[in-house]
Amino acid sequence: MIEEPSVKLTEGVTAPRGFFAGAVAAGIRDDDNERLDLALLYSELPCTAAALFTTNVLKSAPVRLSQRNVASGRIQAVVANSGCANAYTGAQGMRDAEEMARLAADKLGIGEADVVVASTGVTGRPLPMEKIRAALPSVAVSRTAGEAFARGIMTTDRVPKQASASFTVGGIEYRIGGCAKGAGMVHPNLATMFAFLTTDAAADHAFLGKALKRAADLSFNMLTVDGDTSPSDMLLVMANGAAGGPLVDQSSEGRLLFEEALNGVCVALAKSMARDAEGATKLIEVEVVGALTEYDARVAARAVAGSALVKSAVYGNDPNWGRVLAAVGRSGAAVDESRISLFWQEERLFDRGTPVPFDKRALGRATDRPEVRIRVDLGAGKAAATAWGCDLTEEYVRINAEYTT
Repeated sequence: MIEEPSVKLTEGVTAPRGFFAGAVAAGIRDDDNERLDLALLYSELPCTAAALFTTNVLKSAPVRLSQRNVASGRIQAVVANSGCANAYTGAQGMRDAEEMARLAADKLGIGEADVVVASTGVTGRPLPMEKIRAALPSVAVSRTAGEAFARGIMTTDRVPKQASASFTVGGIEYRIGGCAKGAGMVHPNLATMFAFLTTDAAADHAFLGKALKRAADLSFNMLTVDGDTSPSDMLLVMANGAAGGPLVDQSSEGRLLFEEALNGVCVALAKSMARDAEGATKLIEVEVVGALTEYDARVAARAVAGSALVKSAVYGNDPNWGRVLAAVGRSGAAVDESRISLFWQEERLFDRGTPVPFDKRALGRATDRPEVRIRVDLGAGKAAATAWGCDLTEEYVRINAEYTT
């Protein structure tokens, strides 16, 4: 018997069996000493793990340490903090990241090399290690504190972001859970984001890495807020096998359901990030269909979702659809104006190279909604892709103008 995956937004990293989490307010943040800012995620069983990291050449000390540890394919815990990114901090930054791993390992009774370290927040400042040393031993992990972990990694996020999915193969229920943070400096590939995924399925390491990359390409790598990419980004998946059942690999009966559930969780988290982006009032979903290649579909969708002009038009409820075509034209996709059709909130505005008359006021009212959907049919092939972004507001400028002051 096979049961299709279903995605929920009410549970996160502790939804799968055998995972525990917790967080405390260590006082790392300058703006709020009462806010959760030091978090732990732990599996009672060793995990097969795979990860993706920032494409920024200037990587933070935690990213460099975590890349080294994840290379073994085995991870059992994550220690994360918000408020300070421990980036551009020289040799001391690496010593501090290593100490964070050591403190977490000592608390949990595992090896230092089995710990991923993640830090996010202001760059160019050393970690306040005295606060971390004092607070980390007091982090109580439990099966019910997944949301606390999600809150502990937030920076300018307004709400925690969680998702989970379950599916059944051979009478065994498997679960995939996850949480993410990210509201600004968000742009493919990966962004100012953390995403931590957990599953109680047993997974082959090679399969898990490929599945994670495919899921990221459908979700986080199709997300853009402002075109920037930080030194701290990471996407991690941990599989502990606590559900029992056979190993999931490229030839397994449940492989497709596993990937469908993983994709569903990642897409849900990516959309939550776009919806909660800095200063955002609207989620923008851009679907490109009829592309000659998948590459064309992806770059065209991302160009529209990332266009400052499109984002501003959406904020102002102005269906200025010419900006969409301009973004498509500069995206690098193979396009022919005479074949393109464009839809804004499902209304056709451009039909195979010809503008279509429409009621601007009515469409403006239809744009004044929490979600705005733009669809472009390139009329060149069968490939398709979807990207997510948000509107550009005065609040985004205020947040980033005052970030360190």
